[in-house]
Amino acid sequence: QVQLVESGGGLVQAGGSLRLSCAASGNIFRVNTMGWYRQAPGKERELVATITSGGSTVYSYSVKGRFTISRDNAKNTVYLQMHSLKPEDTAVYTCNANVDSSIYKGKGTLVTVSS
Repeated sequence: QVQLVESGGGLVQAGGSLRLSCAASGNIFRVNTMGWYRQAPGKERELVATITSGGSTVYSYSVKGRFTISRDNAKNTVYLQMHSLKPEDTAVYTCNANVDSSIYKGKGTLVTVSS
């Protein structure tokens, strides 16, 4: 069994920064692509960013230039550094990971950006 546990969410003022972390644990041979998704109230879930085991990244247009995804392969952990946060970034942020060709998802962490 594999678990993903996110941390780092919270309340921040517009223009502020937060760093999210997501650690994968359990029966793991290899963690492939990891990523962050978010879902705001009343909106559909959207991709925020992904990163391969080799470090290749993809960002959604709405966060490019403000958010940075990174990972520590030795710790099976992915990070999302968020800068210049806007009220529209308010959402539940969920970590996804491809572990040994199966997709796992965390429970999510709430990010609230006040104006």
